[in-house]
This record gives sequence, structure tokens and C-alpha cells, in this order.
Amino acid sequence: MNMMMPKTPFSWSHLNLWNIGFLPNVLLVAALVLYFVGLSKVREWPRYRKWFFLAGLAATFLATQSVVGVYDMSSFGDHMIQHLLLIMLAAPLFALGAPLELLHRAGGKRIDAIFQSRAVQVILHPLFAFVAYFVFIPVTHLTSLMNDMLSHMWLHHTEQIAFLVIGYLFFRSAFGIEEGVQINPGLRLVYVMAAVPVDTFTGLSLAMESHNPFPAYNGIASQSSILGSVHLGGAIMWIGGDALMLLSCIPIAIMWVRYETVKTKELDAILDAQGI
Repeated sequence: MNMMMPKTPFSWSHLNLWNIGFLPNVLLVAALVLYFVGLSKVREWPRYRKWFFLAGLAATFLATQSVVGVYDMSSFGDHMIQHLLLIMLAAPLFALGAPLELLHRAGGKRIDAIFQSRAVQVILHPLFAFVAYFVFIPVTHLTSLMNDMLSHMWLHHTEQIAFLVIGYLFFRSAFGIEEGVQINPGLRLVYVMAAVPVDTFTGLSLAMESHNPFPAYNGIASQSSILGSVHLGGAIMWIGGDALMLLSCIPIAIMWVRYETVKTKELDAILDAQGI
């Protein structure tokens, strides 16, 4: 077993602990540099997008490098908090930062050709993102993959990246601020709400477990303590996941109202021009 576990159980006095890793920080700095290189090549870019992207990097840093990252391999409840921070906080912030839109505008013909390729168009399609989210959440929590991840650090890091990528693709379609196949602003709320049951199902399944479903935790603590952590993680996924998903509906609803307002003004202008 390759789990890198903290030496002492979590207590509130450990909130100042950090888990600074070389590779994660290299990736975060690389993302930051690439984003600002893209900004230098684009004349007009909404300032708020830059701040959302920076917030996404900060949320990712806290999820992986703070005390949450210290205990993510030894406490299932903490592990679930990390997952929610990545897929339902950092990922939507990245989506609002629109990094692929920036890449598309800053890149040349070669980048444009990549975006026009069949494979990329499939990956960026809203249906692909929805199916990926719908499958990924239960598979990574209710199958043996979760236990494998607890036993191999490289797989754990891969899973963290997958949470960011799939979450970004999902919320990219939900917010609809980047180019590509678009969902009607009103239907974006339906798109998001249709994904809520997968979080509820996954969370309730874990909260109702009668035994420890992840043998990799054996030896860390008593079986009752481990099962309690699994139940806590399930409750976090169920209640916290649903709450964050509903919270993401706020900017979507605002975008919808603005869209309808613009369409109404355009229609009024047409009717006025026709003297109706």
C-alpha cells in the first residue's frame, strides 16, 4: 500500500497544516503562465474572466495543498470535501475564466484546426460532458477504483485532474460563455438539475453502507471509525454536492434573464420598426 498518511488523526488544531507538492504547483504555475500569455495576445478580454480563472487556481491549491490535501488519503470525509472543492468550486470557476476560448482566440490557424477536428468537437459537446459527469461520479466512489486510488498516489493525482477536467467540461456547457455547441439559456438550468440525482444517489449509497467498502482504509483506525467517515463522506456528497449544484444555478439564471431581456428589446425594436 502506497498511501501517504499523516502521522496523527485530524483535529481542529491541524488547520494550519500544508501539503506542498512540487508537481501540483508546477502544473498550477504552468496554467497561470499560459493563461497570461494568452491574455497578452488578445486585445479585448473581459476582466472578470481573468479573476475567475485566478480564483479557480486558488481553489485548486487549497483543495490539494492545504490541510484538505494532508488528510485526503486517510479520511473519506476529507476526501469527499476535496472532490467537491475540485469539481464544484474550482471547475466552475475555471469555466467562468473561459481558458479554451482564450486559447482559441490567441492561437493561430493550427489551433483553430484542432478546435475544428471531430474529436475535439465531440469532447466539447454538452452531451459528452453530461454523460462523463453522470458516469464519473459513481464510478470513482462506488467501485473498486476508489480503493485502487487509495492505494496508489499516482492514480489519486490522476483522479484529481479528471475531476477538474470533467467538472470544467460540464460547467463550460452549463454557463455557455465559450464558443461551440450552445444550450438554450433556459435549458441550461434543466441541464444542471438533471445531473443532481447522480450526486444524491452516490451520496446516499455511501451514507447507507453497512460495512467498510474500501479495504485500503483497514489498519488506519477502528472499523466503526472508518465506517463513520464513509457515512460522513456520503452525507457531504449528498447534501454538499446538491447544495453546490443548486448554487451554480444562480449565475445561469442571471445569464438567462439577461438573454431574455436582450431578446425582448430586439423584438420590441423590430415591432416598432414595422409600426406594430
